[in-house]
Amino acid sequence: MDFSFTRAQVLARDIARSFAQTELAPHAQEWDEQARFPAEAIAKLGPLGFMGMCIPKEYGGSNLDGVSYVLVIEELASVCASTAIIVSVHNSVGAYPIYLLGTEEQKKIYLPDLATGKKLGAFALTEPNVGSDPASIETSAGIDGDHYVLNGTKTFITSAGTSDTVVVMASTDREKRGRGISAFIVEKDFPGITVGAHESKLGIRASDTCELIFENCRVPRGNLLGPKGSGLRAALNALGFGRVGVAAQAIGVARCAMQAASSYSRERNQFGKPISSFQAIQWMIADMATEIEAARLLTLRAAKLKDEGQPFAAEGSMAKLFASETAMRAATKAVQIHGGYGCMKDYVVERCFRDAKVIEIYEGTSEIQRMIIAGNVLKK
Repeated sequence: MDFSFTRAQVLARDIARSFAQTELAPHAQEWDEQARFPAEAIAKLGPLGFMGMCIPKEYGGSNLDGVSYVLVIEELASVCASTAIIVSVHNSVGAYPIYLLGTEEQKKIYLPDLATGKKLGAFALTEPNVGSDPASIETSAGIDGDHYVLNGTKTFITSAGTSDTVVVMASTDREKRGRGISAFIVEKDFPGITVGAHESKLGIRASDTCELIFENCRVPRGNLLGPKGSGLRAALNALGFGRVGVAAQAIGVARCAMQAASSYSRERNQFGKPISSFQAIQWMIADMATEIEAARLLTLRAAKLKDEGQPFAAEGSMAKLFASETAMRAATKAVQIHGGYGCMKDYVVERCFRDAKVIEIYEGTSEIQRMIIAGNVLKK
């Protein structure tokens, strides 16, 4: 396998790295403390092509490949995990399903503004009573003349408060369960949609997470995305791609924790010498470095398979599982290396620790990833 990057991939990575250092680093801690959406930074990502990475140029996108995509997300996450997930969700499940499943008219209406960052996309699947079992969603979509009428509540929706369009999953035939779920493109100004409570989260605090409440929300029939009843399959495909982005986000967080711990260990003196000279510290850093590199290779493999048009669902789950747990282990070790200071909000490892825990849960918990992986192995 060729592990080298193309010039285009290196350029995308380096632009993202520079942006992260100049535009995110000075503000990431403040955004986290205030739980403030990084609107200024997101607005600057559109002209760089990072809001339409998976969309062809004919619809306003930059048409980057999957490898470039994960390299960009890792760089953003290494400084601000919240910005990284906003970009990841927008690209992978906010805009990409419209490109994959949309009619030509839908693509021309929605993709140019999404791909250039003029508008922000979101994805609504999870509900208060439905998380890991998406076939059981309760939000309904009934037909009334030229419209579908949506009723129900979605919860834990990334960018729910700041997005302009949302890809919403709703049941059009409850008796068919998963086969009766359809996808809809919903504009936030459609009548009957309300943004509910903004959640105060443990980590990823600068990314707004809210409820979306649908009360007789009228959606034009032309906004049905893909064939009726194909929504769950579309959702799972989109989440499969999204998990590769979340794996890259986890690598960025782990990298941030390792770099902070390494720097601190060289500066902190105990017993007359830097703690980096102690074997216990060295072994923790060695474990971090090894697991980060392994997570990166798993993630790049999944991205490469996607680029080649091959199945990558199991590989994406492997990447998300291992990378998210790597981030949690790395952040835990980094806090330990910092000692008491690691529990203080003045130190970035405290934020890494909180962010890593969230990454283990969203876009499919570790337990769900293990189910997917095991199912793939056992069916062979």
